[in-house]
Amino acid sequence: MRIDATRFPVVWIRLKTPNPDAEASPFAEFEELLAREEAFVLLNDEGLDRSGHEHSPEDMKQASLWMKRHKHALRSCVLAAIYIEPSAALRLATRAFAVVYEKFWGYPMHMVATRDEALALARQLLRKRLAERLMDFV
Repeated sequence: MRIDATRFPVVWIRLKTPNPDAEASPFAEFEELLAREEAFVLLNDEGLDRSGHEHSPEDMKQASLWMKRHKHALRSCVLAAIYIEPSAALRLATRAFAVVYEKFWGYPMHMVATRDEALALARQLLRKRLAERLMDFV
C-alpha cells in the first residue's frame, strides 16, 4: 500500500502498489495521516480488484487489530474512501459491500465513475466538515 498525501486533505491511496520498504508496516503511512488529527478523504483510482485475490487470514487479522487500535482516529479523521470504478455494473455490485466496509473501517465507502466525480465528492465532504467545525464556534 502506498499513500500520496501531497494534496492533503485529498489523499490518494494505492492498495495494489507495494511499499518500497518491505520491512515497514503497511499501515505506517496511514498512521502518519491519522497523527495529524485533521479530516481527510481517501481516493483510489485503481478500480476494483478483479483478480479474485483474497487476503490471507493473517493479513485480515493484522488489519482488524490495527483498525481496532485506531478506531477513534479513523472515525474522526477519515471522512470517506472514494473509489473510482468506470464499470456501472461493478459500482452497483459494490453497494452491499459498502455497508460492511463502513461497519468495519468506521467511515463510508463511495463508488464513482470518474476522477472528476471523485474530486467533486471529496470537496463536498470536506466543505461539509469545515462548515460543521465552524458551527461549533458560533
